[in-house]
Amino acid sequence: MRIIFHIDVNNAFLSWTAVNLLENGYKKDIRKIPAVIAGDEKLRHGIVLAKSPVAKNYGIVTAETLYSARKKCKWIEVFPPNHALYLEQSKKLYNYLATYTPDIEQYSVDECFLDMTGTTLLYGTDYVKLAHKIKDEIKEKFGFTVNVGIGENKLCAKMASDFEKPDKVHTLFMNEIETKMWPLPVSDLFMLGRSSARKLESLGIRTIGDLAKCPKQLLVKHFKKQGEYFLEASRGIDNSKVVSKRDKNKCISISKTLPYDYTKKEELEKILFDEVESVSFELRRKKLYAKTVAITYRNFLFKNYSHQMTIDNPTSSTNDIYNLVITLFERSWKEDPIRNIGVRLADLTSERKEQMSIFDNTEKVETNKMEEVMDDIISRFGRDSVRFASKSKNKY
Repeated sequence: MRIIFHIDVNNAFLSWTAVNLLENGYKKDIRKIPAVIAGDEKLRHGIVLAKSPVAKNYGIVTAETLYSARKKCKWIEVFPPNHALYLEQSKKLYNYLATYTPDIEQYSVDECFLDMTGTTLLYGTDYVKLAHKIKDEIKEKFGFTVNVGIGENKLCAKMASDFEKPDKVHTLFMNEIETKMWPLPVSDLFMLGRSSARKLESLGIRTIGDLAKCPKQLLVKHFKKQGEYFLEASRGIDNSKVVSKRDKNKCISISKTLPYDYTKKEELEKILFDEVESVSFELRRKKLYAKTVAITYRNFLFKNYSHQMTIDNPTSSTNDIYNLVITLFERSWKEDPIRNIGVRLADLTSERKEQMSIFDNTEKVETNKMEEVMDDIISRFGRDSVRFASKSKNKY
């Protein structure tokens, strides 16, 4: 049985700012007063990025304007974001967690997955006790709190850490799915986007339990391959790996910081196509194939998240990879404004296991030959010498 921990810093931006202010002589703990982290109003970036629990009690919410927040609480204290500080605190947390296992994935600036499978000789079998030890040590060493979720896979660990906050340890094992996860609204399912949640609700599927009991044919009819993922996720099934830094060294990736926050699906799909073109060309240049495809985001609140898919037959095809990326995009995008987006290919291999059959149509063969010709032209004359004509899904 796999054992995965998910560590999530409670209210990271505000907590890290509070700790830094206290260390530098500030007299108040901003976690205990009406306070927010927000951008500069003069630059029209006056959006609430994080809020204290006291500010939350006034009805202040993340992503609203400072103008609106001040109407709810006139004496609220405002502090600017400090991303250099956040990266420093994130690195401290990562380095501390890495003392427990080398199998650690930094999922975002304030979240990590730890694969604790096979560590019983080091820490025993009481993983809840170990999680409390890690949680309490973080609070003592660094001055901020975390939630720890424990599950048999990444999905369950992540869902568990989102239960009651702050400073808590929760479990979500397979035998707890029905009682702990199924009563939750379908919108709470990890990596299920807002548009998908709305569509499910319109079909009368309102809880994760409703989704888990839904006929597969109905979900595939309305969501195609995404429907299969939704069904598996609602039942707590997730086989994705914890991708450590050492594994990331064996991948090809690209990301782009956008000139402004993109909100249109078509704009983001175009960027993704350009990125897929680049990484798939590099893959073929190195005569490698990818078994895992991932998409990564940073939203307008500087929150990083990602989603990945592992396939049975490794590929280097631009078309195949783009279709997988778009599936991941449609499955996971929360419709929030995006300021950075990227693609990562991992589990690289020099061997291709796929066997072409006499029943395969010629379109795929022709596409592969076309990619080979294009690669040759690009190698000779540069990236802009030839491009695919269309960036629509399943169509060049």
